Amino acid sequence: MTVPQKRMTIPDRLNTDPDNVERGLVGLVLTIVELLRQLMERQAIRRMDDGVLTEEQIERVGTTLMALEDNMAKLREHFGLEPEELNLDLGPLGPLLSHK
Repeated sequence: MTVPQKRMTIPDRLNTDPDNVERGLVGLVLTIVELLRQLMERQAIRRMDDGVLTEEQIERVGTTLMALEDNMAKLREHFGLEPEELNLDLGPLGPLLSHK
């Protein structure tokens, strides 16, 4: 004789609360944007160290990266996210985002 298995409903498997779903999606998007911002910053530093950028280009890149960082902070605040919440733990590889 087999015991009937309880079927899991969607709420049993995942949290479908619209606020949590929105916050999770925003967190994921901001994580990707922060990763790209950090990569662009590292690339700009490499190019500055190599002497490839003009003073005007350095100024533009710096201004752009600062504006992006400010906008990221505003979005995190709006959605109640801390910077640490955007960093994914990749297990043996360590955290996704570098610390400042």
